[in-house]
Amino acid sequence: MSYSPKTYRFILSGGGTGGHIYPAIAIAQELESQFPHCEILFVGAENKMEMRLVPESGYQIKGLPIVGFNRKSLLSNIFLPFKLWRSLSKAKQILQNFQPDAVIGTGGFASGPLLKQAQKLGIPTFIQEQNAFAGVTNKLLAKNAVKIFTAFEGMEKWFPANKIVITGNPVRRLNQLTISQSEAKEQLGFEADYPLVFVTGGSLGAAVINRAIGAATPYFVKNQVQLLWQCGKNNYKHLKGTFGEAGMNWKLQDFVSRMDLAFHAADLVVSRAGASTISELALVGKPAILIPSPNVAEDHQTYNAKAVEKAGGALFLADEDVAQDLHKLIFKIVENTPLLHQLSNGMLKFSQPFATQKIVESIQNHLDK
Repeated sequence: MSYSPKTYRFILSGGGTGGHIYPAIAIAQELESQFPHCEILFVGAENKMEMRLVPESGYQIKGLPIVGFNRKSLLSNIFLPFKLWRSLSKAKQILQNFQPDAVIGTGGFASGPLLKQAQKLGIPTFIQEQNAFAGVTNKLLAKNAVKIFTAFEGMEKWFPANKIVITGNPVRRLNQLTISQSEAKEQLGFEADYPLVFVTGGSLGAAVINRAIGAATPYFVKNQVQLLWQCGKNNYKHLKGTFGEAGMNWKLQDFVSRMDLAFHAADLVVSRAGASTISELALVGKPAILIPSPNVAEDHQTYNAKAVEKAGGALFLADEDVAQDLHKLIFKIVENTPLLHQLSNGMLKFSQPFATQKIVESIQNHLDK
């Protein structure tokens, strides 16, 4: 698709976790590629990770005081209506000041007020749903959206069928490395000749995975299996005090910024089953053990993980079985080369390398009309 000489303004909104933020950043990068003179603004939730990650990617962001519904502490929701009203008011002001040609929402409670107000003002809105089970915010906004971009089939259960465009999930550009897997391992400080397992509980970390990996560190040393362990910011200080930053063949990090290098170097990835993570794994054809988080809305990660397992791209492990079975499963897979190849081929079936381009092309087609 050739770039457009027209000048457009776009607002992207979504956040709370990396699973909503990184797709929005990927779409913004493609919008800049296709509309070199466009203006882009992000809107997220105050004090959430998008307020850090978006500026690090070179974009301006404004925050809303919106918060999500707290299922664990119902009393803490007492101020939710007031924060929602304030967020709607501020979102309307942002829209009137910036005057966007289109608004794109990638899910999460942060995107709700902005897209709702955009729809009231008659501004074209587009939704990108990453998961196999649609999020609450996106379901509420779907009726008045122009198009809904999805990664999984069967989403007409939640969205108007005539608005759905199956594109795959927009992901960061992870498949552009030209170095070998061995060179990627060496750049991360590992030995090229030994298998490497990359463990991540997502951008926020996962305590149950961290406990299981901490207990299994002797197995990694004994079996000469290397470990890159992203534990999450909230867990890093405690785990560093317990294990140190690195062992003989493993490294502990709070956050891995070079995910392209980590995925490229790994022989096996242990991860939560967020849709964006799965899409990134598919892009590089990386074998995985997927452990759905039980703390997400409508248990959507279980739907994601089972869809990938059915295609032969990963092994599913329930959260309650992690402590007992994770280390056994890791060493069962990582020492089985035919199984690694089989999982890699299955994961590639989910690859949608042109997802972001398809999304932007659909937006451009609407704007050109």
